[in-house]
Amino acid sequence: MKEKQKCKPSVTLVAQPPQIAEGGVVSLKAEVSDPDFPSDRIKWEVEDDQGRLTPDSHDKTNAHWDTTGLRNRVYSIKVSLLDEDRNIIASAENETPVHVTPRPVSREDILPVSLRRNASPFTSDLALWVVIKKGTEALSFKNYKAYMDLVLCGTPLPDDVSGYERKKIEKKEVFMKELEGRRHLPYTDAEAYRLLKVATEAFVVVNCGIMLRTFPFEPSDLKELQNRVELSGIVPALADKWEKEYLKEVNGMTNKTLPYLAIIRKKMPDVEIKDSFCETDFPQECFGILREKLIQPCFLELIWSYWHEEGMLVQTLNALSRRFQNKRGRANKDPLAHVEIGPLRPLNNILWGYIQDEPHRLSVVRRTYEYNHHYGLRLDGKAIKDLRPADSRSKFLESFHNLLHLCTSFFQQDDDTTVVADGFPILNGLKEVHLVLSEGMHNQFGDLPSTARIEMLMQQWLLARPEFREFLPTRVMVAYPEPWMDRVDAMKKLQGWTDSSVMSFHGLAVFGEQILLSIRFGAWSTVTDPAQAANWAKYWRAEIQGYMHAYRVVTGQDLTSDSVDFTLPSVHLKKRLALQLQGQRG
Repeated sequence: MKEKQKCKPSVTLVAQPPQIAEGGVVSLKAEVSDPDFPSDRIKWEVEDDQGRLTPDSHDKTNAHWDTTGLRNRVYSIKVSLLDEDRNIIASAENETPVHVTPRPVSREDILPVSLRRNASPFTSDLALWVVIKKGTEALSFKNYKAYMDLVLCGTPLPDDVSGYERKKIEKKEVFMKELEGRRHLPYTDAEAYRLLKVATEAFVVVNCGIMLRTFPFEPSDLKELQNRVELSGIVPALADKWEKEYLKEVNGMTNKTLPYLAIIRKKMPDVEIKDSFCETDFPQECFGILREKLIQPCFLELIWSYWHEEGMLVQTLNALSRRFQNKRGRANKDPLAHVEIGPLRPLNNILWGYIQDEPHRLSVVRRTYEYNHHYGLRLDGKAIKDLRPADSRSKFLESFHNLLHLCTSFFQQDDDTTVVADGFPILNGLKEVHLVLSEGMHNQFGDLPSTARIEMLMQQWLLARPEFREFLPTRVMVAYPEPWMDRVDAMKKLQGWTDSSVMSFHGLAVFGEQILLSIRFGAWSTVTDPAQAANWAKYWRAEIQGYMHAYRVVTGQDLTSDSVDFTLPSVHLKKRLALQLQGQRG
């Protein structure tokens, strides 16, 4: 009779104490499920370790970690079990990272004196910024391409796809199967395009909606938060602060929601919470608030689509679609005359479906009306010359650019170690922008941004196809971060459009979305503590400065100057294009 195969051993890690002064020793214990597992196959690792961790010479399930010389911060410790070939078969990290605090001063100490930034108190809304950042990164083109390559090409997910994104793959596939039964196209020979469209919709819907109460915080989230915002004292567990202190219960709900959405819910106490649009056969029961909209909000901003459209993403696909249909552009000689995609290429059939589906996509006029409703922004062109919006956020650009300017002053104060930066101006600026954004959260707000994102992600994926490398004269030595970008820049050269790289427009889209989501969904109308505004500015500093730099590259306007510029970006882009064409003529 064959011997039963043993289960793989597992290991847990206990570190005591969880907080210790620099110079102290932390005791570590690895608890292995298999008591007969050889202790010499236990491997210990500490973040930034420089030989301070010493396993017990007799029993390597025990170890000691000397914290001498370490700076004030939290550290992660890892223990792994190895097989006979020294490959890892199980590992564990301490659930609560060890916090090393400064050592108390003694009489014998020779103290070096230096100035450093003032540490910030922990505020519970910091967890929201982590959720927004991870949510928007899950919607990135890198993750989208990895998922589409898995669905359409059978390519395994690369190692650099985040754990948060991997957990959603199974959910996307289930949702995709549901969509496939409901999505049909009214023309022939377009199965590949239909699959592309359904898979993209599944990707956006699953990644866009964030389950608030069960959001999976990871140890790396706390580490990144500590790096972005220097916090005073012990940093609490994000999951506990998130669920117990930040999320709010509202009447008629068993689940919690964001404080901002809880305020909106309390304005309508007479309206019932519904799990679906119509739960019964009685029409009067179809009236209510959808629970899903409160407990699973969609973290997605239309400004992402606006800046990619200004960067000529949509126009690039439009030009290629015209050429595919044998239509010439406005010039006497079509610069795309050499683009010939043979029927043996998979791209040929997908483009066929994409062009046939054009009547079912958003028009440039439809998108422009919504850009104007959300942000008071508009595109420039003949198709939208006679725009007549019913409601426009005319104050958005002024209030948003004023907030960015206030952040510049705050960063200068925060970098001066002799000054405690004042968060009150930032708080007032956040309240102003939050009010303007919330006024535009109506009508098409729930559907058009996600539809525009689905369509533009598909356009990026089509442009990233290797076939276009042969048809468009791209610059091989330019290190574009995403494979669709060089195709757009090549098209701009061919057509004589703006010479600002699409990389800058992409930066405006990504950074702008994260910044505006944190303002839109933060309960800024009720905040009175300037520490929350200061922590917001510190956490989003890289994105704020990245947005201002990209805006200067694209429009030529410096948002750090004393005078706040609130001229429409489309006006600046039109002027720069005119100067560019004038320079080319001599």
